[in-house]
Amino acid sequence: MTSSAMNQDRSRFVIAGAGGIGTAAGVLLAALGERDYDLVLWDANAGNLERAAATIPRDHRVRSVETLHVARGETPPELHRALEAADIVLDCLPGSAAPFVARLALEHRLHYVNLTEHVAETDEILALSRDAETAFVLQTGLAPGFSNIVGHRLFRDLCHDFEIDKIDRLKMRVGALTVHAHAPHFYGFTWSPAGVATEYLKPAVVVRDFEKTNRPSLSRRETLIVGGVVYEEDLTSGGAADLPDALAGRVRDLDYKTLRYPGHYAWVEEKLAELREEGHEGKALIRALQTVMEAAIPRVEDDRVVVYAAAEGRDSRGIPHLYEEAHRVHPGVFAGVRLRAIQTTTAAPMVEVAHLLLDGAYRGPVLQSEIDPDGFLGGPFVSAVYGV
Repeated sequence: MTSSAMNQDRSRFVIAGAGGIGTAAGVLLAALGERDYDLVLWDANAGNLERAAATIPRDHRVRSVETLHVARGETPPELHRALEAADIVLDCLPGSAAPFVARLALEHRLHYVNLTEHVAETDEILALSRDAETAFVLQTGLAPGFSNIVGHRLFRDLCHDFEIDKIDRLKMRVGALTVHAHAPHFYGFTWSPAGVATEYLKPAVVVRDFEKTNRPSLSRRETLIVGGVVYEEDLTSGGAADLPDALAGRVRDLDYKTLRYPGHYAWVEEKLAELREEGHEGKALIRALQTVMEAAIPRVEDDRVVVYAAAEGRDSRGIPHLYEEAHRVHPGVFAGVRLRAIQTTTAAPMVEVAHLLLDGAYRGPVLQSEIDPDGFLGGPFVSAVYGV
């Protein structure tokens, strides 16, 4: 790091990916940041760059916003110059690009933060950053990310308060939803259709009987009431982050599930049955489900995000205790810019972690179980967005 890495007053961020989340990260820095920032937006889409640069306010926090139009996979001299002058990279590009961006961060000795749920790419970055002098924090968005840190804190507090080292169950539940839902699908897209199709079909990593294992997604549906609203929850891939590894042997039953309105999962199962009858399987089935959903389900801007986590265990007398926490986030206005709930709930954890890194808290590869939950949840970005 060659510019302001030790400067507590001003930092230079490179934001890789100028779409909805990258833009939201810049807006939140302007609205809630506690230092000054110079931002460099890097994207292969010129339209994204133009919109993001026009959206992010320049005020006493964000001093400058530069844009770099760089074709995917290329590393022109101007990109290297921007990285050489930076402190940290926020990787908001698709998960398949994460190792490429992480290698650039490693080359330039930068802190690196990403959002991806992709397992293979995460493992690759963990390996390449093992001896890094800077920190590489992975899966820092909503789920994986915020929901896991909340769940880990509940586990920690339950064990501490009742002087136990094992609990019965840890649940993490997240829904990116619309305010209203209509038959037959009872859903509206608030984020990537490809991401939704993938999480419905790739296996879920869970803990059962204290051991890490896999279960098919959409194979354990239950009903959950949060704040008086009825949801259906079911297993989906990616959202458990590293907790199945970190807490195996200490939690009898651990899983992550996605929340949907009643009726949605039945509609998805009906479509999957039809697609399988047509011979789709594997990656072709994921693509086919995405196509079917995109043709039937509208995109909706007025969204809401629901997060629920619970830890349940027994004290030394065998009496059960439940610690639980819920958050409901709607679109909000920050520095005069309206952001959707999925934008703020994903970007806020990312920029919160970035500030922990700038303060020198971590180095090398970092996953969710290794992040201090109190410092994270009490920070200015997460507390403002989630109301922690």
